[in-house]
Amino acid sequence: MLQHDHLFEWRTIEKNVLLGLEIQNKLTPETKEMALNMLKTYGLYKFKDARPSQLSGGMRQRAALIRTLVLKPEILLLDEPFSALDYQTRLTVGDDIGAIIKKEGKTAILVTHDLSEAVSLGSQVLVLSKRPATIQTVVDIDFADNISALERRNAPEFKDYFNKIWKELNEDE
Repeated sequence: MLQHDHLFEWRTIEKNVLLGLEIQNKLTPETKEMALNMLKTYGLYKFKDARPSQLSGGMRQRAALIRTLVLKPEILLLDEPFSALDYQTRLTVGDDIGAIIKKEGKTAILVTHDLSEAVSLGSQVLVLSKRPATIQTVVDIDFADNISALERRNAPEFKDYFNKIWKELNEDE
């Protein structure tokens, strides 16, 4: 999942979600039903016949995630998937997508420059060194299992994780 959703305007949301299945010749009645069920589960079913321009940025990102999930990947790579969104939408969509990934039981690698996003969404943060990038340190993130990404931002330990990572990033300065 990239910074931009890369949904095709000439295709409906349903057709965009089915694109990967079509390309991989995996579109069957069963996989189509799975995609439609995901659209229902994640609040996009009533927009399945809409064009991408008719959806909000957050809805478009959810559609892009569903397009990825219907392929049943073992691991997801999210390359700054919220960077094109305004801050308020970014928080909401991050929370939604974090919940979707958790519900689907997927492992995800989130590439981000936003420390708050890393701490609120992650279970582990890998801090990279300057070029050439190597893993400088690994910070395990441990919050109560039943709290959302948004709720994590208000947890007392959030500040401690944030400060620890900030210190690691600025160690050389």
